[in-house]
Amino acid sequence: MPGQYQLSVDQVVQTALEAQSLGVGGLMLFGIPETRDALGTGAYRADGIVQTALRAIRENVRDLLLIGDVCLCEYTDHGHCGVVDEGRIENDPTLPLLAQTARSQVEAGADMVAPSDMMDGRVAAIRRELDSSGFEDIPIMSYAAKYASVFYGPFRDAAASAPQFGDRRSHQMDPANSLEAMREIELDIEEGADIVMVKPALPYLDVVRRARERFAVPIAAYQVSGEYAMLEAAAANGWLDRERAIFETLTSIRRAGADVILTYYALEVARTL
Repeated sequence: MPGQYQLSVDQVVQTALEAQSLGVGGLMLFGIPETRDALGTGAYRADGIVQTALRAIRENVRDLLLIGDVCLCEYTDHGHCGVVDEGRIENDPTLPLLAQTARSQVEAGADMVAPSDMMDGRVAAIRRELDSSGFEDIPIMSYAAKYASVFYGPFRDAAASAPQFGDRRSHQMDPANSLEAMREIELDIEEGADIVMVKPALPYLDVVRRARERFAVPIAAYQVSGEYAMLEAAAANGWLDRERAIFETLTSIRRAGADVILTYYALEVARTL
């Protein structure tokens, strides 16, 4: 992914300062731990990489929304989003670990948490954990309609988070099914989600539109690594005008109804604007 890098804590502080100066709305953090284990303990340790980065950013940056991605896949040695027992992803034993991850991120300085794991009931588990810990005002942005997409490949390579066996189709959504997206979004809102996300963005603009028309909460859309890589590859080959393609795709996501766009182009677009 040209122009995208793994950042050390001091480097991410500088990136956050730049984002703040450019008026970018927020920054979402994903962590790459030094070691991984079966339960993904690096996700919820007080001295985990995301928690450390959150504290460092918060010491230097005040006017930037900090969002913690809540999942275990980057921290497990098997690469799956939950606890694995005999080759099977176990939903319910995963929920307390996700809730603990969210709380640890908020304690470190996150303004919002964003569960991306797609375990059933995780929004409710996180909401209960935050409320019981005195964080009633912390919002949850749920990856509510997260599809089992081919477009996640570049990110998984960068984060070394690809599953070591099987795939994630048991808990991520069938690309052919948009009705399920509406059910998942409705359930997450009932469990306490304040913002719901559709991921990826461009292949699912119809889902963004349906969600915008049906639900009264803010809708987010995530322009993922594969979408970024497609544009960069086409531009590098001279097949697209790069800047126009960036703005046209982001405009299409906004036109479909997204109130929030997560994109690798945020800093570049902010500089241009």
